[in-house]
Amino acid sequence: MEYPLGIEMTQDYLSYEVSKAALKLVKDVMLVKEGETVVITADTSTDRRVVEAIARAANAFGGKPVVVYYPTTYKSFEEPPKPVASAVEYADVWIELAYYCVMHSPCFQKALANGARYTCLTGMDVTMLVNTIGKIDYNLVVEFGEYLTQLVQDSNEVIIEDENGTNLHAYNKGRKVKHSGQLATKKGYPIMLAGQVSWCPVEETINGTIVFDAAAFPPSELGILNNNIVLTLEKGIVTKIEGGDDAKTFESWLKGFNDPNMFRLAHYSLGFNPGVIKATGRIVEDERIFGCIEFGIGSQGESLMGAFWDAAAHTDGVVSKPTIKLDGKLLEKNGVYVDPEAVKYCKALKVFGY
Repeated sequence: MEYPLGIEMTQDYLSYEVSKAALKLVKDVMLVKEGETVVITADTSTDRRVVEAIARAANAFGGKPVVVYYPTTYKSFEEPPKPVASAVEYADVWIELAYYCVMHSPCFQKALANGARYTCLTGMDVTMLVNTIGKIDYNLVVEFGEYLTQLVQDSNEVIIEDENGTNLHAYNKGRKVKHSGQLATKKGYPIMLAGQVSWCPVEETINGTIVFDAAAFPPSELGILNNNIVLTLEKGIVTKIEGGDDAKTFESWLKGFNDPNMFRLAHYSLGFNPGVIKATGRIVEDERIFGCIEFGIGSQGESLMGAFWDAAAHTDGVVSKPTIKLDGKLLEKNGVYVDPEAVKYCKALKVFGY
């Protein structure tokens, strides 16, 4: 039996599969070398089976695992307690599993400046580890990501639409695209779980409407959405938020920081992890629903190669079935890839429906 959040509360649930997936993460994704320090940070909301499996895999492969647990803060993207911040500052590899991640915080920036190879796997439980890493052809997903990166980077006009009312126009004007779901080959460079390509069109050209229909997080009160959140954007800034209770919660959270940068659109992200077919409430998984597009609001990291700014926090929301046009050519229609080369990848990845 699988519970709604994918957690079967037994120690041996998927134990063989988890061991294999953890080793794959350590060896083939984070590229841990013998003697490297591997710092694993986790809060008390983290699935400890995942933490221990990754630590064992790092140790077996010759790394030096250091596990840091701390109380759940219920606040994402904020500086953790000082002992945690100190632990990650000089890590060779940093795997973040805390449900309320600290990405974009000062210690995150220091760790990257010192050369850490970082990945954010916030909210990962054993089912997510197996489905999004263990079961998939990771290298082929990375290859697909490289194709999408180049396709988006070579385009100028970007139109996002959907049947819920999303209608967003923007222009790239030569902006670079970040393939965030790649392998950890570079020091001081954050990578994310496979199945994501991110960029930000020129911010002042972003106008229209986004309708989050699947998931949004933070704030912690959200996750899987009960009703749509409708955002109006003018020149890259959210000027109006409409909808039901979820929209009110979302707007209240953004306003609570008293920071105008919290209303700036930070990035677009294509989602294409074959192990994710629906929203689960874990944002790292939700923003990789195969065929979705996810939008970030708030802080924009320097590695995204956009305008770059700091904000009090960052949040992400998902449009699950977009129609995407690049320079007038369809990449997707209602969440299904129609670009011929993309379809070839979908078939090779054995994605249902292709």
